[in-house]
Amino acid sequence: MDKGSLARGIAAVALMLGSVPALAAGPLDNYAPVTQERLEKPEDGNWLQYRRTYDSWGYSPLSQVNAGNVKDMVPVWSFSTGVNEGHQAPPVVNNGVMFITTPQAQVIALDAKTGDLLWRYKRELPEDLTQLHPTNRGVALLGDKVYVGTVDAFIVALDAKTGKLVWEQPVEDYQKGYYITMAPLAAKGKVMVGMSGGEFGIRGFLAAFDAETGKPAWKTSTIPGPGEPGHETWAGETWKTGGAPVWITGSYDPATGLSYWGTGNAAPWMADQRAGDNKWANSVVAIDVQTGKMKSAHQYHWNEAWDWDEVAAPILVDVQRDGRTYKSLVHAGRNGYLWILERSGDEIKFVDAKPFVRQNVFKSLDPKTGRPTYDETKVPGTGKRADFCPSLWGGKDWPPVAYNPQTRLMYIPANENLCGYLEGKQTEYEPGQLYIGVAISDIGMTVHPGADHIGELQAWNLDTGQKVWTQKFDKSQNWGPVLTTGGGLVFMGGTNDRFFRAFDAKTGDKLWETRTNSGVTGVPVSYEVDGVQYVAVQSGWGVDAQRKQEKLAQLGYATLDVPQGGVVWVYALRK
Repeated sequence: MDKGSLARGIAAVALMLGSVPALAAGPLDNYAPVTQERLEKPEDGNWLQYRRTYDSWGYSPLSQVNAGNVKDMVPVWSFSTGVNEGHQAPPVVNNGVMFITTPQAQVIALDAKTGDLLWRYKRELPEDLTQLHPTNRGVALLGDKVYVGTVDAFIVALDAKTGKLVWEQPVEDYQKGYYITMAPLAAKGKVMVGMSGGEFGIRGFLAAFDAETGKPAWKTSTIPGPGEPGHETWAGETWKTGGAPVWITGSYDPATGLSYWGTGNAAPWMADQRAGDNKWANSVVAIDVQTGKMKSAHQYHWNEAWDWDEVAAPILVDVQRDGRTYKSLVHAGRNGYLWILERSGDEIKFVDAKPFVRQNVFKSLDPKTGRPTYDETKVPGTGKRADFCPSLWGGKDWPPVAYNPQTRLMYIPANENLCGYLEGKQTEYEPGQLYIGVAISDIGMTVHPGADHIGELQAWNLDTGQKVWTQKFDKSQNWGPVLTTGGGLVFMGGTNDRFFRAFDAKTGDKLWETRTNSGVTGVPVSYEVDGVQYVAVQSGWGVDAQRKQEKLAQLGYATLDVPQGGVVWVYALRK
């Protein structure tokens, strides 16, 4: 008997004896199993997966909090995780139960109304584990289980009511540089994860596991091996250590059964050390959820040399162009271009792309395929320094965009006026060691002359291909994932002043802000319990936000000290 059942049993006996009142039912007593149907059509008040819906919109239809009253929103509870480093996961909420993850592979269940701790799972990590990115980006829910990927390259299933381990499966060998930071994707009885570790010379892949048993279902490499289409784009044996990691949860189209994933940098970073296009690094790949077969792909840039990982999953949205409707994949790239692609069951076609920040590497794009032509003076190589824009952290890094179906605008957390430089050196592969082909001292960042700001929040009309408005953040970079709502609002943190803000979704006007304990790099969400709409986010600076902060401080920008420490903040309208 678990502790909750024991406590209820004691309370019932005590009630019969007339000594104490009965205990009120807690949120775990009403926990509803998460079915495939609920994942495809979630209730308005729940946030059941990474971006709430499979299309990755980051949109909540809730409208109790709106542009007219958001100024009256106040903190209603908070919870300190007791952990430092980057807190990037969304609070996932199912019928009043909130699940968060933290760095160091912890999962915490909370009462979403009160903040009371329900249970905590702490994974014992290996002492020899190297954590290049000490973070975790959330859980997946399916049935009565909670799934999490770990930095020691396991996938773990927990009982949603107790937090007890149900099963765990090794996905790869962490000692070779493999690890997991993403929230898993659950669909059709499977739980899928992608493998991080491009900087260690892994061979990236996606893997699926049976949700009930943990039994491996399929594994698909993002770098084609011998006999597979695209293998010829890797010179010699470079495909074995070529990177192409998968960092961020994919999107999924139930109508076709295809999931869409972004892939990261090729390894090592220096393109002249691995001749060829290097498919499918820096791409979007379409994977059949049932079989794991790669059905199609599109490479955003070939033979990549700038560490522009295109790891964010594209949003799935219908775009109106030229009198027709495109079932689209839309991606705001780390390479600084906003990409619109057309998806079908067996093909991805190029539609349009244009820069959303300063970009000086691409001279042109092929109008049919989208393949860029490079300015060779902007391509770094072994013993060759090159300066380029945007910086290696890109026009937009991993933080997800959001799309609002009411405004038909997509909101991009961008970084403008940041450029950088790289100069490569010859590197030999050693398992588990950095394999980037660049000395740390030869990784540089610059601010474009005359720049008056860096971070931006941009709104784009995808039908017209035009930017509608921009909010600028002076000398702070922007690492803020975006939430948009049916109340006509856009929520985002991401700046080094520790503010979490709300903007008017139509105009971009700032309507509300509140300071948190640390910088907000967590994914915001909105949910409802007992008729009250809440907005929740994790605050906790670290990882690349902190690393970029240090680089900018050396340049005289972004000199604020941002304290670490993870806290969940939950807001609602003042009663």
